[in-house]
Amino acid sequence: MVPHLITALTGPINELEQRILDSTPAIERWFRLEWMEHTPPFYSSVDIRNAGFKLAPVDTNLFPGGWAHLTPDMLPLAVQSAMAAIEKICPEAKNLLVVPENTRDTFYLENLAQLKRIFYMAGLNVRFGSIDPELHEPASVSLPDGDSVLIEPVVRTRRRLGLKNFDPRTILLNNDLSSGVPGILEDIHEQYLLPPLHAGWSVRRKSNHFQSYEEVAKRFGKLLGIDPWLITPMFNKCGAVNFAEGTGMDCLATNVDALLGKIRKKYKEYGIGEKPFVVVKADNGTSGLAISTVRDAKELEALTGKGSGRMSAVKGGQSAVRDVIVQEGVLTNEWIGDAVAEPVVYTIDRYVVGGFYRVHAERGTDENLNAPGADYVPLAFAESTRLPQPRAKPGASAPNRFYMYGVIGRLAMLAASYELEATDPEAEVYD
Repeated sequence: MVPHLITALTGPINELEQRILDSTPAIERWFRLEWMEHTPPFYSSVDIRNAGFKLAPVDTNLFPGGWAHLTPDMLPLAVQSAMAAIEKICPEAKNLLVVPENTRDTFYLENLAQLKRIFYMAGLNVRFGSIDPELHEPASVSLPDGDSVLIEPVVRTRRRLGLKNFDPRTILLNNDLSSGVPGILEDIHEQYLLPPLHAGWSVRRKSNHFQSYEEVAKRFGKLLGIDPWLITPMFNKCGAVNFAEGTGMDCLATNVDALLGKIRKKYKEYGIGEKPFVVVKADNGTSGLAISTVRDAKELEALTGKGSGRMSAVKGGQSAVRDVIVQEGVLTNEWIGDAVAEPVVYTIDRYVVGGFYRVHAERGTDENLNAPGADYVPLAFAESTRLPQPRAKPGASAPNRFYMYGVIGRLAMLAASYELEATDPEAEVYD
């Protein structure tokens, strides 16, 4: 199933698809060489937007929480990838402690149950250990499908983290640390902590990620002989912004105007008739919060004072938004029925293991779809991302469309590895 791509200008994307298909051996070799030099994030999810004239990632999450959307057909590849990841990091591991978010949301718990299935089949005993200071006794929660999730309070000793009668060699964080890094997770020296603490939103910044992505996309564009803009969202960064008090808005307006000007120039170059827009969002954080679409700098006034609520909603008790990223808006011109849709690609280690479409009937093509009311349509990415059909007509083949999405997802994953290397507080520095 390939959602209908509603746009009059499909030429560049079809041309990009053909270029990627023709270059598949060179692309796969390029990725192989990159992974010899860089360590992929343990797992990730990448939100992608297909405008018909442009295909680009708009967000990369290093603590993905939508594993329940992966269909049973996708699990074999996920299990194999999990095996490869664990074998590379800690081949002798037999116990895996998953540290979840501090929530009892049913959808999120279904995500944990799916993670447990994947790593259980990869040969690990999996248990969930909560760092919620309010949890003092094990709690079992029943799920709609008849399964259940048991969450236990973690036990911290001098150098290790575990559970009662459960001493893991490897700890997997499925908590994005939006509230900061709790002391209970610090100074763990005898266990593998995945992903590292500096991958959490208390340290991580989207501007760092997309700066790394720009570097990756330029090199990839040179490999394929394409304009990197076709796969890259341009962006600016602005700090010291206070939406409630209306301070720092001059800096923000300047950055919005400058980026809109760059987009107009590119649209003119490619003969694109759409009206450009930017997305203003918190430089850290996830869950689709603190995001606004802006088509003119004058619209920023509506985000200040009493209208600042939507830019002040942040996750996990963080302080109000201060640093923002102004990102080129990428339309989504894919539709499922009457609802706009965007693909989300899931990875483990360096492999694309599956994905789904995030669908929202109440949002427009230029709006954030990661919002209440979204639905999720699982699609068979698992085979399609690895088995392109070179002879198929561009734009008409599901395997080719999904292979292209898998390439973009892996570029974002590679950018995340660059980003984590650059922000590693314990990185070795050579003069």
